[in-house]
Amino acid sequence: MVALLSFAATAMYGRPVELQAAGQRVTVEFFTPTIVHIVKAPVGHDYAKEGLVVIATPDEVSVRQQANTVSSDALSVSVDARTGAVTFRAKGRTLLREKAASAFEPRTEGPDAGAFRVTQTFLLDKDEAIYGLGTIQNGKMNRRGEHKLMEQSNLEDFQNVLQSIKGWGLYWDNYSRTQFDDDAAAGMSFSSEVGHCVDYYFMYGGSADGVIAQMRHLTGDVPMFPLWTYGYWQCKERYKSARELLSVVDKYRQLHVPLDGIIQDWQYWGSNYLWNAMDFLTEDYANGQQMIGQVHQKNAHFMISIWASFGPMTKAYRQLDEKGLLFDFDTWPQSGLTFWPPRRDYPSGVRVYDAFSQQARDIYWQNLKTLFDKGTDAWWMDSTDPDFFDAKDSHYDHRAGDHGGTWRSLRNAFPLATVRGVYEAQRKESQQKRVFIMTRSAFAGQQHYGSGLWSGDVASSWDMLRKQIPAGLSYSLTGCPNFNTDIGGFFCGSYNTRGAGSAPRNPQFQELYVRWMQYALFCPVFRSHGADAPREIWQFGQKDEPVYDAIEQTIRLRYRLIPYLYSTAWQVTSAGGSYLRPLFADFAADRRTWEMTDEFMFGQSILAAPIVDPQYTQEKIVREDAMTGWNRKNNDDSESASASVDWTATKTATNYLPKGADWYDFWTGRRLRGGQSVSLTTSLNRVPMFVRAGSIIPLAPEMEYVGQLSWDNLELRVYPGADAHATLYEDEGDNYNYEQGVYATIPIHWNDRTRTLTIGQQQGRYPGMLQQRRFTVVLPDATTQVVDYSGQPVSVKL
Repeated sequence: MVALLSFAATAMYGRPVELQAAGQRVTVEFFTPTIVHIVKAPVGHDYAKEGLVVIATPDEVSVRQQANTVSSDALSVSVDARTGAVTFRAKGRTLLREKAASAFEPRTEGPDAGAFRVTQTFLLDKDEAIYGLGTIQNGKMNRRGEHKLMEQSNLEDFQNVLQSIKGWGLYWDNYSRTQFDDDAAAGMSFSSEVGHCVDYYFMYGGSADGVIAQMRHLTGDVPMFPLWTYGYWQCKERYKSARELLSVVDKYRQLHVPLDGIIQDWQYWGSNYLWNAMDFLTEDYANGQQMIGQVHQKNAHFMISIWASFGPMTKAYRQLDEKGLLFDFDTWPQSGLTFWPPRRDYPSGVRVYDAFSQQARDIYWQNLKTLFDKGTDAWWMDSTDPDFFDAKDSHYDHRAGDHGGTWRSLRNAFPLATVRGVYEAQRKESQQKRVFIMTRSAFAGQQHYGSGLWSGDVASSWDMLRKQIPAGLSYSLTGCPNFNTDIGGFFCGSYNTRGAGSAPRNPQFQELYVRWMQYALFCPVFRSHGADAPREIWQFGQKDEPVYDAIEQTIRLRYRLIPYLYSTAWQVTSAGGSYLRPLFADFAADRRTWEMTDEFMFGQSILAAPIVDPQYTQEKIVREDAMTGWNRKNNDDSESASASVDWTATKTATNYLPKGADWYDFWTGRRLRGGQSVSLTTSLNRVPMFVRAGSIIPLAPEMEYVGQLSWDNLELRVYPGADAHATLYEDEGDNYNYEQGVYATIPIHWNDRTRTLTIGQQQGRYPGMLQQRRFTVVLPDATTQVVDYSGQPVSVKL
């Protein structure tokens, strides 16, 4: 039977309810009327858990208990009196139910003795689609039938967040390696290597956006990135001197091709003994501070590669080693392989630091502050998985953190811990420069710490490009919105068929690179990077050549879209929004959207349909190691079939437009009915994109860097067919004053019945805000009207 341990009767506010069933203690605690925390442990098992992800505290929620059912006004939770299995219901509808009691398999040896392997199985509807978990690189959206050992790696990262097409979500709050399985007969299960309890949060958001908002409520909102980060970033593996890096910025300026960020990859510190020394220690970077200053003088910004590991000759290594704050496993660069000449007075291995220790995080920042003080604008935190080679079970026994944990019990939360450490330290250091971190790995809640994930060292192949779309969407569905990839893929060596670095003149790689860039156009961070060949625009040709022009036009379109993108960023920060949104987020009633992996919503209004199959050349087959990305081989030498390409030829593409809205072709203004597949004429320089009827898209003038031109003459593209509302967001661009209300918004509304556009009263203020401006209103049929605006409401009929 169920034993009531507290509150046997009716209404209560904000207090957990404890029940007993099947030898287990079940705690039910409402955080909000639609978020409930479930914790289960064997009766009599006492423990203390260090929570790393959830930062919210329970609201004062009015709940009612009747026997074994605890209910808010929106959600009921029932515990089976015989098995302890939990069932979640809303409005009389069963949302999710556990199959049986939780399983606790005791751990009897090693430092995790006394804990358990913890498992919980759930039952899903037969045709219920589920999404999320992380950036699984298998090209799928729906996680039904998935079997995956979730452990952070180069190419795949896991957040333990799942959501259903039925509108519920679940966050499994465990940081050890976890086996996820879904089987039609056995059910859906999470099974974690180490835990003292089954611990998860059930969220009923009613939609994909609703679940994302609830996950942010639990784990923290998304701070604004600097405005300039939404421009174009150039990088490669690697620039080898300050002169080379500065020359790249100079050439972009000479060509008048937009650029806002330049990135310095690894080894600016010198030898691997000095790995990640966090300073410029070679003659090629004799004055790193001066180099960064010159980047700023050229109206660009500087990001630098930093790692979660240190070489034995670095100051940080010595400081951490003295305090026992280094892990003892093989990481990149691997010991014995890359240390030359050998030094008997120093160990030959790089070691990862214990990011779970506050003392270790403090030491990390003390060393990193050298680069911050020299003017670095952004951090590229590489290998935050971290790289973990030749893993042995004994490695997982290593003590970690400040509360008696082990590498086994905390493994998957490492990226969260190291990123959080840098974010919190920089916030304490300065409120004038927004934290911008790009990281190779992520756990749940990481969106709260100024970071975005890139998808790792992916191979340069059409197959891998296709996989990036569902990977990014899946990541967004866990509540983490900032996703990007290496444009063109990291490893392009198989295209160097005419010598080292020749890939950018190989037609096969040229087409892949252009289409990848057109996908990246819609990602929050727009960044070119890779090994084996340089990626700067001039490597692909020159102006008035089709490939070069296609790249340049894509970059220019990105800059035109920045007002839309930055206003979307404000919705991400203030209203739980997302940049990359699966079609079912808005069109769940259209079952064709449930499995779509090649189209998505970019913000609320734009449907992106990047071309992910070759149209001009033959596809090259490239095989890569799915877990590290480094072991790849080319099994094809088909460039000769593409040696002569007519890049000016038009092609066709077929796209599906979801049912429930009408759509406009972005390029032609042609209106199209939803719920059908349409065939479009395409070209190399255009990515298929559509705008939902009932949308307003603000566009900036073309510029070479963010801030070169003010937004005093924006274009407002209005797409009739339904009422529309948009909010133009503006602030100072690169500090945290917006958190204190120092920003401005302009509401814009389209009344479709009266065909009237109203630009409403400007709300808020910030230093440097425009007092007078002009909007050029454009309809799909090219009807144009200029509107002068001074912050007061103005309407125009079109």
